[in-house]
Amino acid sequence: MFSTGFAVDNPLLGEPEGGPSAQFLQEQAALHGAWVCGTCPEIPADSDPDDTRPANSFVLAGPDGTAYRYHKIHPFTFGGEHHHFRPGTKLLQVEIEGVRISPFVCYDLRFADEFWGLAPTTDLYLVPANWPDSRRAHWMALLQARAIENQAYVVGVNRVGSGGGLNYVGDSRIVDPLGEILATGSHDETILYADIEPATVASVRQRFQFLPDRR
Repeated sequence: MFSTGFAVDNPLLGEPEGGPSAQFLQEQAALHGAWVCGTCPEIPADSDPDDTRPANSFVLAGPDGTAYRYHKIHPFTFGGEHHHFRPGTKLLQVEIEGVRISPFVCYDLRFADEFWGLAPTTDLYLVPANWPDSRRAHWMALLQARAIENQAYVVGVNRVGSGGGLNYVGDSRIVDPLGEILATGSHDETILYADIEPATVASVRQRFQFLPDRR
């Protein structure tokens, strides 16, 4: 929700799919020759015309104008998001320069089932969030848990600052397939860097063959 903040109780925020927020991401991707992502409230193009609720839409924009979308599966019912935002129904995987990426959004992080289901074909999970500091311990622990249990990289990108009566301290981080923290930042806006190697994922899974033991 980079263009709105955590404003899940406002039914007027919905943009048409491909609206101003998504266009901004695509413009930045083209401008910088990089992949750029963020989430925004979009009304899906194929939605029921009687349902005007937007989805919390993860938009992944490529430098060539490509745009992929994932709609957040789990609305945050504790905060009333389900009244004004529709849940997504489909998961997404995208391969970028040999890295198989599965996106999720904020509250999705609490639900391991979808992460587990995508694990065999995922090298990296990407999770943008508006996660408040009151539950920061959960954020940090769950990011590492998803990396360890799925033997994949996890990139968690969280908001900083204040808004809507909530405080955000970031704790954005890049976690490797063994749960080690490769980069982290708190409280202030920052840029994090780390090397992501699909070969590392394959090596960890070959060395510790835990995924085949799932039932």
